[in-house]
Amino acid sequence: MSSPVQQIRDHHGRRYRIGEQPRELMGRSRTWMLLLCWAPMLLVGTGQYAYGAALPSMATDRGWPLGSSLWPLAVWTIFQAGAGYPVAHLRQRHRIGPRPMMILGALLCLASPLTLAHAQSLPGMLVGYSVLGGTGAGLIYATCTSTVAKWYPERAASRVSAVTGAFAYGSVPFIVALVVGVDAGTVPVAFDGFGMLLFAVVLACGMLFTDPPRDWWPSHIDPRQWASSGRLNPGRLRNPPAVRQYTAAEALRTPALPVMYACLFCAGSVSLFNAVLLVVFTTRLDYGPWSVAVLAAAFAGVNGAGRALAIRVSDRVGRRRVLAWSLGIQGAGQFCLLLAAAGATGGVLAAGTVLAGLGGGAFYPLFASLAREFFGENSSAEVHGVIYSAKAFSGVAGVGMAVLALGPWGCAPVFAAAGFLALCSAVLTRTLRRPGMPRTLP
Repeated sequence: MSSPVQQIRDHHGRRYRIGEQPRELMGRSRTWMLLLCWAPMLLVGTGQYAYGAALPSMATDRGWPLGSSLWPLAVWTIFQAGAGYPVAHLRQRHRIGPRPMMILGALLCLASPLTLAHAQSLPGMLVGYSVLGGTGAGLIYATCTSTVAKWYPERAASRVSAVTGAFAYGSVPFIVALVVGVDAGTVPVAFDGFGMLLFAVVLACGMLFTDPPRDWWPSHIDPRQWASSGRLNPGRLRNPPAVRQYTAAEALRTPALPVMYACLFCAGSVSLFNAVLLVVFTTRLDYGPWSVAVLAAAFAGVNGAGRALAIRVSDRVGRRRVLAWSLGIQGAGQFCLLLAAAGATGGVLAAGTVLAGLGGGAFYPLFASLAREFFGENSSAEVHGVIYSAKAFSGVAGVGMAVLALGPWGCAPVFAAAGFLALCSAVLTRTLRRPGMPRTLP
């Protein structure tokens, strides 16, 4: 027998549909959908985080200049981040379900590893890996995050951070394999095998994706009490909800959204610069393959794990404060890497790698949470899609910094510039103000 359905509102104007159980809607618990969203993200992030590990042997084998070989990642990032807003727009308005988006994403993502395996020219890389693969990764990223947020509306921040964390730490085994166990002769076989695995996992999980009804809310939690109670919703005390529901167009006219966009651009540029340069940088410092693999894996691992940690801490002390901390940590990591480039000990290099990875991932879910808490839940996916699109420009800036580091500038000046950029974004967070609140209030 179906449960009776009610439509209610809270005093913030948010709508809720209560009464239906997840097992009535999809025949399974919500945990099943969380796992279905998490598994594809474990694999799809390798297109970004493992590219730097594959680059040295691939460029040497195919006779590509190392600096020029970095630019396909910049274009990949443009298409991956650029897919976020269109998907959010369609998903927010329930014009398309998650299943067709995942099927299309699986097909497009397959082009990425196959191109890495067999492309003999950089233009071919741009078409297969960057355009097709980047678009597919963006479709999967946006669909997985929006789907898990719909099924966990009362814990969207923590669940989205768990899913996006997999985007980074899922690449750890592939980074180790590429640095230690794969050479130029085995690159095609490795990427062909990974492509088949990626396609099978994304397609199998995507075929089971489904959305709850619009404004669905779990019936075991009273939404009105949740909206006003610090006991039911501990994060509310430090992260109060938006004063009203903003559309994406209205959010663009507030001072807060351009500040978020600028912060994400700066932080994303530094994070992508580290991701693409770290393997080449540590190799040039004459570290052995296993040391390089451990450092690169540590960067990706803490980059992903730090996302969930940042949300847990920000529930207690506030999103904006933790955002400033994470960007400051990212900046500190750049100056440690600067010291390593100048000849400091391996301990300084390890500390810089961990700090850069920790700060370089934590800000992504924090911006997603701030989009909901500053502008409301009704259009949060679209608003975050606008903010996340700054990553497209970050990819170009981050790769450009890596090209400068590999060229006549050298690594040390670019690490200094990256540290300054991260610290500037940390300072910029102090200007963030919740829209609709008087400036005299905190």
